[in-house]
Amino acid sequence: MVTGVGLVSPLGPDVESTWNGLLAGRSGAAPITKFDPARLSVRFACEVKQFDPLQYMDRKEARRFDLFSQFALGAAHQAMTQAGLEGKVPDPNRVGVILGSGIGGMQTYEENCAAYLLKGPDRVSPFFVPMFIANMAPGLVSMRYGLKGPNYATVSACASSAHAIGESYNLIRAGTADAMVTGGSEAAITGLTVAAFSNMKAMSTRNDDPATASRPFDKDRDGFVLGDGGAVVVLESLEHARRRGAAILAEVVGYGLTGDAYHMSAPAPEGEGAQRAMRMCLADGGIKPTDVGYINAHGTSTPQGDIAETQAVKAVFGDHARSLIFGSTKSMTGHLLGGAGALEFAVSMLVATTGKVPPTINQFTTDPECDLFAAPNTCIERTVDVAISNSFGFGGHNVTLAVRRFVA
Repeated sequence: MVTGVGLVSPLGPDVESTWNGLLAGRSGAAPITKFDPARLSVRFACEVKQFDPLQYMDRKEARRFDLFSQFALGAAHQAMTQAGLEGKVPDPNRVGVILGSGIGGMQTYEENCAAYLLKGPDRVSPFFVPMFIANMAPGLVSMRYGLKGPNYATVSACASSAHAIGESYNLIRAGTADAMVTGGSEAAITGLTVAAFSNMKAMSTRNDDPATASRPFDKDRDGFVLGDGGAVVVLESLEHARRRGAAILAEVVGYGLTGDAYHMSAPAPEGEGAQRAMRMCLADGGIKPTDVGYINAHGTSTPQGDIAETQAVKAVFGDHARSLIFGSTKSMTGHLLGGAGALEFAVSMLVATTGKVPPTINQFTTDPECDLFAAPNTCIERTVDVAISNSFGFGGHNVTLAVRRFVA
């Protein structure tokens, strides 16, 4: 059961602002302000705006926590507060933390490499390692709330935080934990990261119009837009939630995970691995394809990826693929890499619980190979019984999560 959710995204520093931005079809893409991008061929991204770390930590902590950990702590605070667990966890030994990050403290890494190369080894920060490592986000969250249950980080590129949620779900089902604080974060908008993805030809180069750069499923898409942020949910067993009188927001009902065993960065032909992940998720939850009303696509706006995912959805859902909404909120948030899966799971949950479906913006010219209905450019109201979220990562990692409205 989901009892709390927290978001820090390019559309806002909390759930309400992010959700309202999505429904309004607002792009979070703009010229980069975190550093001078003049030397780069890509000079825009979806940065987090209006996030104040001092809402969640003191100045000393903010100096010693990388930005990806700060996003995780902010989102975790929101989720824990909504769940009613702030300061009153019934049994800390039975509550754990799993958070995913594809890269970890990239800003810390880049700054310390520069210090080492330009100024010598004595200028490397003694906090470099604990700031940089990806497992520090769940470590810090567990310390903040005294949570002593299962605790680790998932690192599977753009599937990282989706894996975190799925593995947390499994731990609760297995009886290993009563509740889990789970999701992920990323703060990878740095010169090195942008240069690397740009040199791979994976990113959009629309410097003249960032707001329309992320175009999932559009014929003229030319790559993804990098985004930062974090998303955390509190999952609990039904018994645990009821025992403490928690308000239940939604129910996780399926988890599928596969590997492509195909290529370092390209998807398997016809999204074969994605097909198996979706089928596994449906089988895990006893969900019929016709029960699904919304799919939050991985939908990164890359030429190959969008086609492969569309083919996979058609193969799994058959004729019903044309009746559901297959949309990509990355058109507005950009791609949060390891944080994307958790953000998009939260979006899927909000779709199922509110009956409002965010648009896929920047739909100008239909790609005949990506011809499923994506709620182009306009928010749609529709009752959705089950929503699923797809996350796929470099290395061939595929995750599908399913969520539905909770019915007592």
